[in-house]
Parts: sequence; C-alpha cells; structure tokens
Amino acid sequence: MSNIRRQSIISSGIIYFGFALGFLNTYLFTKEGGFTKSEYGLTGTFIAFANIMYSFANLGMQAFIYKFYPYYEDNLSVKENDMITWALLNSMIGFALVLTGGILFKDLVIRKFGANSADLIKYYYWIFPFGFGLTMYSLLEAFAWQLKKSVLTNFLREVLFRLITTVLIVLSFVGTIKYFGTFIKLYACAYIVLFIILLAVLLARKEIHLTLNVSRVTKKFFKKIVALASFVWSGALIYNIASVFDIIVIAAVMPNGLAYVGIFTLAQNIASLIQAPQRGIIAASIAPLSKAWKDKDFEKIRRVYYHSSINQLIFAIGMFMLIWINFTDGVFTFRLQRGYLDARYVFLFLGLMRIVDMGTGVNSQIIVTSIHWRFEFFTGIILLALSLPLNYILTKELGVIGPAIATFLAMAVYNGLRYLFLLRKYKLQPFTRKTTYVVILGLVSYLICHSLFNQYHGFLWILARSGLFVLIYLGSVIFFDLTPDIKPVWATVKKRLGIVSRKNSV
Repeated sequence: MSNIRRQSIISSGIIYFGFALGFLNTYLFTKEGGFTKSEYGLTGTFIAFANIMYSFANLGMQAFIYKFYPYYEDNLSVKENDMITWALLNSMIGFALVLTGGILFKDLVIRKFGANSADLIKYYYWIFPFGFGLTMYSLLEAFAWQLKKSVLTNFLREVLFRLITTVLIVLSFVGTIKYFGTFIKLYACAYIVLFIILLAVLLARKEIHLTLNVSRVTKKFFKKIVALASFVWSGALIYNIASVFDIIVIAAVMPNGLAYVGIFTLAQNIASLIQAPQRGIIAASIAPLSKAWKDKDFEKIRRVYYHSSINQLIFAIGMFMLIWINFTDGVFTFRLQRGYLDARYVFLFLGLMRIVDMGTGVNSQIIVTSIHWRFEFFTGIILLALSLPLNYILTKELGVIGPAIATFLAMAVYNGLRYLFLLRKYKLQPFTRKTTYVVILGLVSYLICHSLFNQYHGFLWILARSGLFVLIYLGSVIFFDLTPDIKPVWATVKKRLGIVSRKNSV
C-alpha cells in the first residue's frame, strides 16, 4: 500500500494545484466583465461531446490495457510489446468512424441544438480535434499508469491542460486573442498538445516502443482481448453517455441552453474539487489491482478497496462541507455574475453524488480488472436506462437543477449495484464503523461553523469559517485515527517539518 499511498498523495497534490488553476480559470470565465455564460457553457459542451467521442472511438482499448498489461510485461521485452501500438491504431480507426458519423449527422445536430445553442453549431467541427486529442491522450495515459507514471499524467491532464486554458484566457483579456472564435479554436487543440508531450516523454525514456509485429501474447489472448474490449467498451460507452447527458439535455432543451450549461458547468467544476483524490487513487491502484487479480492476492484487493473508500470519503465529505458553507458568500465576495447563484443547489446534488461515488471506493476498477468485467456492461445499461429519462424529465420539470438530481439518483443506484456485487461474489465491502464516524464528524463540523459564522460575510470571514472547519474536521480525523493511512502520513509530515516528539528525542 505504501507505493499506492505515495503516488496517491503526490498525485492529489498535483491535482489540487491543477484545481487551483481550474478555480482561477472558472473565476476568469465567470467574473463580471469576462466571458458570457454562453461562451463559458460552450467550453463545457465541448468537454461533454469530446467524452462521448472518446467513448465511441477508444473501442475498449483502455480496458484491454488495464486487464492484459501484466501479461505483456511478464512475457515480452519493451521492444516486443505491441500493446500500445494496437491500442492507438484501433482507436484512430474508431475516431475516423466518429468523424464520419459527425459529418453525416450534422443536420440532426442542427435540428436538436440550433434553436437553443447556436454557438455550438457555429463551432461544430472544432469539437472533433478536441475529441481526437482527448481520445489519444486518454489511451496513452492508461498505458502510462501501468508504467507507474501517474504523477506525470496527472500533471499533464490536471495542470498543463488548465495552464494552457489560463494562458488563452489571459491572452483574450489583454487583446492578443481578439475574437472568441480564435480562443475556442486554440482551446480545441489543447489535448493534442498533451498527447504529443506524453508520447515524446515515453519514447525518449524508451518506456514504450511502437511496432507492427504481432507478439505471441497478442496471438495467445486475441479472442479474450476482443471479448473483453467489446463488452467493456459497450459498458464504458453507456456510462460516459450517461455521465455527460445532463449537459447535452440542457443545451438542447432549455431556452438559451448554453447559458444554463455555463451555470451547470460552474457547479460541475466546483464539485470536481471533491473528486481530486479519486483521480490520484484510481491512477495509482490500477496496476496493483491488475497484478493482484493475476496473482490471486485477495487480501491485497481487500486492502486497496478499504483504504480507497475511507480515504476518499474523508476527502469528499470535508471538501463538500467546506465548499457548501462558503458557496453564496464566495459568489458575492469574488464578484461573479449574479446568475451563477443558481449553481448552488446544482452543486449540492452533484457534490452528494461525488460523496457516494468516492465513498464506495475503487469498486469499478476492482471489477474491470477481474474476470467478471462483463458486470460493468450490465450495470452501465442500468445506469443509462435510469439516467436518460430522468435527465430529460427533470430538466423539463425543474430546469437546471433537474439533471443534478437525476445524476445523483442514477449514480447512487449504480454504485449500490457494484457494492452488492462485490459483497456477494467475493465478500468484499469497504465500510466499517469509522465510515459512520466520518459522516457524523463532517455534519458536526459543518453545524458548528455554520452557527458561528453564517451571519458574517467577506473574504476574511471565508478564511475564518474555513480555517475553523479544517481545524475541527482534520484534527478529529487525526485524533480518532479514522484512516490507517493517517499515522504514516502524519509521521512523514512531522518529519519534513522537523517536528519530533519528546519520546523520540530522549
């Protein structure tokens, strides 16, 4: 666990730095006198459509890498390893099909989005380079995770991508980029830049080798690879469509749809602060889980499951409460456009969804690296069956908050099914009494800070409110030893700070 812990902590630090950049970008996008809500909403719509393109184009190659990398590593040299070559080639073919479909069905997109989201139609073809870059980078990222390069990949995705966005925003403000059209076209190329950098680094370090020779491992496992890729691709496609369908419904259904997408995107971006440790933990746990299933090391799988659950839950509840007690004050203090106050209750449900998703640990990664990876496909169908009608109906009935409620309900059912599957199939479950203690601690810390500071407003009161919450919440987590990782982490922090206990100094 120490390697997973180390990579997770470093990755989480990088991700939070990236999120700080993301917060800056969000502020610049949403502040008075900046971009319009529709322009900000268009960037969120680009991300939603790019994720759907990636879901279609990857053809299950990400799951292929997750599941079979240990077999390639144990039996082939780097020069013989043809895994990444076939993964990239297949996904290029997949994206060519996506591009063809995008051209053929453009008229349908115009009919569905033209009335409420005109800018989406105006910049329609620029979604494709954005989607292509995301597809290629995500696959190479999955391979880099197996090489234990999660720190590098998290830096590229979470920091460099946002830094590129920051530069483009600043260049727009100072007048170097004079038109929003120029901004969005440059923004569309950001993931291509990330892919080229990651590929260059791995090639320079001779950690990957591109070869068209078919290895003996590929020949031996070909039928199993095709079966796995087909099923998991279908399940992931369904999952990703369900995950971004909320933005697509808002853009298509609501009048002035892109403006409401902007509000929803703000809530999503703030809710993503809760998710930061999840990305680092997933990146660090994929390779050990793949290896553990291969070696039938069930105790290691159990440890990873439990640690990922309690650690993510502590982060998720703490960050959710910290944001919730400051949300309205933050909008006024940082002078965001008043219309973004509507994002508060959108964030409430998206934040609760993140807590549920993170609190159930790396259940998806455990399943997808096991022999029962087909289960992801079936739960994905259930998620889609719930998500699509709920999103459409609740958006029509409740407006911008509807998709947030729909996403929360659908993801709660989705994670519940995965939890029950692992419990019944392998007697694996991540919860203990400490799980309940974390939830109670989060609520008590929130109520104390809310009752003391709710009537005060301004930047200094945000700092005071947040400082007290962190002191109570984090101090209690350490004092009550609510996670098995807190002692080694705290010992490392004290060592780095030069804090030595009296007992150790004698």
